[in-house]
Amino acid sequence: MAVEVLSTDDGRAKTALSHAHAARWRAARDAGTPIPVGTASPPLQPARPEKPDLRAPRDVPRRRPGTAAGRIALLHAVAHIELNAVDLHWDIIARFGHVPMPQGFYDDWVRAADEESKHFNLMCDCLEALGSHYGALPAHAGMWRAAEDTVDDLFGRLAVVPMVLEARGLDVTPGMIEIFRKADITQAVQALETIYAEEVGHVAYGSKWFHYLCGRHEHDPKPMFHALVRKYFHGVLKPPFNAEKRAEAGLPPDFYWPLTEQDDSATD
Repeated sequence: MAVEVLSTDDGRAKTALSHAHAARWRAARDAGTPIPVGTASPPLQPARPEKPDLRAPRDVPRRRPGTAAGRIALLHAVAHIELNAVDLHWDIIARFGHVPMPQGFYDDWVRAADEESKHFNLMCDCLEALGSHYGALPAHAGMWRAAEDTVDDLFGRLAVVPMVLEARGLDVTPGMIEIFRKADITQAVQALETIYAEEVGHVAYGSKWFHYLCGRHEHDPKPMFHALVRKYFHGVLKPPFNAEKRAEAGLPPDFYWPLTEQDDSATD
């Protein structure tokens, strides 16, 4: 099921399949006949539509969010992030099926993938309401890098994807909501508020299962997290941070503030 989503290129088709598989998973769980978790060989990179053109971050045009074109570009960027998130959550299921994990691990990531599918479609609807569509603009080519870097490291995947990249969404989304509120674009405000509320849960899933694995292997979570982020995340974390929402998701300040500086000390 996960590989089928990853192998579907069109965004709307990918998310429709994601919704269908998530509903099937939940129905089986509710009936007391859960779908067995097997192993799979997911593609190193998920299937993608012909558009958008994927470019290096420095080659993606920057547009001011105070303009109509800038607001469309912002929605397009969020749609691209959400489509990658759909694949990231199905990929963690397919990629690490060989690691024994409780059923709840799969419940959480199926739910996260289902919600990210909704988020992608909300952004597409907003783009279309403004006369654009997903694929109309170039997009960031590096979104899948974290998945490739952590292809054989479940600890690293949990640390970098939900606990760093998705946590960043908690920091920046309130500002995006304000941009669309000032422009009186209610549809985008409501869509982004939905995303903001549900992303807290995705970060929390990452924190929960990271701590679970640390307990299983008798690792101290905080230094383990710092070591993994320094290994796999390219650059330092940049404030400001949404301390309230990060705490709600299980990320206390001493997890992320030390990562705002380069590690020049071997004893850190």
